[in-house]
Amino acid sequence: MGIFLLFALFFIAILLGIPLAFSLGISSLIYLIVEVNTMPWGVIAQRLFEGANSFPLMAIPFFILAGALMNYGGLAKKLVDIAHFLVGFIRGGLAIVNIVGSMFFAGISGSSVADTAAIGSLLIPAMTERGYKKEFSVAVTASSSTIGVIIPPSIPMVLVGVIGGLSIGQLFLAGAIPGILLGFALMLVSYLISKKENYPKEQVPSFRKIVRSVKEGIFALIMPLMILGGIIGGIFTPTEAGAVAALYSFIIGFFVYKKLKLADLPRILYDTLTNTAAIMFLVAVASLFGWILSYERIPQIIANAMLSITENQILILLLINIFLLMIGCVMDMTASLIILTPMFMPLIKTLGIDPIHFGVIMVLNLSIGLFTPPLGVCLIVPCQLAERKISDVLKDILPFFIACVVVLFLITYLPGLVTFLPNLFY
Repeated sequence: MGIFLLFALFFIAILLGIPLAFSLGISSLIYLIVEVNTMPWGVIAQRLFEGANSFPLMAIPFFILAGALMNYGGLAKKLVDIAHFLVGFIRGGLAIVNIVGSMFFAGISGSSVADTAAIGSLLIPAMTERGYKKEFSVAVTASSSTIGVIIPPSIPMVLVGVIGGLSIGQLFLAGAIPGILLGFALMLVSYLISKKENYPKEQVPSFRKIVRSVKEGIFALIMPLMILGGIIGGIFTPTEAGAVAALYSFIIGFFVYKKLKLADLPRILYDTLTNTAAIMFLVAVASLFGWILSYERIPQIIANAMLSITENQILILLLINIFLLMIGCVMDMTASLIILTPMFMPLIKTLGIDPIHFGVIMVLNLSIGLFTPPLGVCLIVPCQLAERKISDVLKDILPFFIACVVVLFLITYLPGLVTFLPNLFY
């Protein structure tokens, strides 16, 4: 009965428009008062503290800071310029530039929202000016933002590693091939639509312009290689990699590109602090909510229920994927990972599925929810930039959604696409 009370309170709070973190906290608190009234209040504080008390989580503010410094320091524009010269001459070039730019940016910020805001603010106006429909521009920008949490570094991968007790370095590597596959799938969709709509292609740049663009943007391109190389080589931990990325972004933005100003730092630090505080508060309350689920033995109940239906890995992964796709549409990705990772891990280990493989499946699956209504935080941002309602772009989003789901099922049933690089380097 207690677990029904917990979920009923949670969904009522969501329907009332209470922010997700407070909905989780309020439902957990009332549950503990009603169902476990003998529990000392200190236990609640302890669980909240333990949820956020993890050294690897320190990587999150550093990667957020690195993304902000990149944006203010002109690194994001340099990456877009490189993408423009590399693929802009293809039919629908600016749409493909949008996706390639997201792939480059993803290798530094680790955040889909940062990716959407940075790339969208640069390219949505440019695409509109060149004759692209605003709805299509929004769809491209929103869907390509999913790459931000797949290609390393990735803030959600850090969370999965901490919660599931997995190697963050292996998770980073495991996301590389799926992230590239996702990028190519979205580019194919963009090209086909652009060809049908006769969207323009840019002029073929001269070799000299390409060399100059790459030369100017090489400092931005080095960062992902530096982060991954440092982690794989054992030079620094993922947390230290975040600090290195932030310092590197500052040095390049301030001393090399000279776009970053000291006057920008208060705003950058304020945004970093507020974003980090929001994430860590959500991590803490979601951890308490997840602990209650463990107390109620929900992971074991789910595992037994699924195993009673079938022990076939293919069918169970299909059921989990369908469930996660629905959850991603209505629940924040961070909270979903914190609550659902410990719920599914016992089942995954029982079936002999590689936890690293499953971690990437979860992140990619829930990342699709970032651009699907009603939550779709990465859909809201470009809609605001293009001054369009979410309902206006649903038709344009659909082909990109299908492409993402196809890639999801490819990596689900071809695990070598995920595990090849971790097995190679570890």
